[in-house]
Amino acid sequence: MDELIGRLAVKAGIDNALAEETIGIILGFLRNEGPTDKVQALIDAIPGAEAAIAAASNNGGLGRLMGGGLMALGTRLMGLGLGIAEIKNVARELFTFGRDKVGADQMGKIIAGTPGLSQFA
Repeated sequence: MDELIGRLAVKAGIDNALAEETIGIILGFLRNEGPTDKVQALIDAIPGAEAAIAAASNNGGLGRLMGGGLMALGTRLMGLGLGIAEIKNVARELFTFGRDKVGADQMGKIIAGTPGLSQFA
């Protein structure tokens, strides 16, 4: 997890705490919206991912009020102060990291199986 946090922080120009929260939010979104078995394999391949998801879900207030889906994800991430360019950078880096962990084919299936996600890949 520390490697992923560091990569995202540098890529998006954000601090490590924000990077970790962002990871938790995105992985939680993938768990709820993506292909369950493939997303779980990704989560299992990232040590500390479950803890990051749990921490992010405890801070979900506005996102839960917005419902689900990509719009709620964007609202939560923008609520943290991230702009669209930063969100795209974070998503692309997370997907690159995911490809390294579970393979390009599996990550492609996660992206394809999650509504609206392909625009960030």
